[in-house]
Amino acid sequence: MSAPFEERSGLVPCGTPWGRWYQTLEEVFIEVQVPPGTRAKDVRCSLQSRHIALSVAGREVLQGKLFDSTVTDEGTWTLEDRKLIRIVLMKTNRDAGNCWTSLLESEYAADPWVQDQMQRKLTLERFQRENPGFDFSGAEISGNYSKGGPDFSSLEK
Repeated sequence: MSAPFEERSGLVPCGTPWGRWYQTLEEVFIEVQVPPGTRAKDVRCSLQSRHIALSVAGREVLQGKLFDSTVTDEGTWTLEDRKLIRIVLMKTNRDAGNCWTSLLESEYAADPWVQDQMQRKLTLERFQRENPGFDFSGAEISGNYSKGGPDFSSLEK
């Protein structure tokens, strides 16, 4: 079985003071660096459809209204190697045109270059799904790829 598209094509992360976030067509990933030796019982994480709150050892790390809605029951967080918290949110809108420009409505926006790269990647991921026999991992895209790129679904096959 081949690796998922995002593993073959690489990540387009947006750096933050506490770590980074990145996205695929379906998910938003948040990686938070925490002090080495952090234990799960020190972590408080609330994941709701449009809101996130994370604190470690009583100190607020991340809190606010998410850029777009997520599926509440499918959000998860894990503590890895007692030094990294990984949060995975499932997007409600899984269309290639739904490229989050920031993690929260008012914070952690991707700079214009990163935003452009994120949108390119999501458009390529959409093309990969529409054409499962092709490998798009090394592909480059140019032209009209904003909002998920052109829609070829109405063309005859």
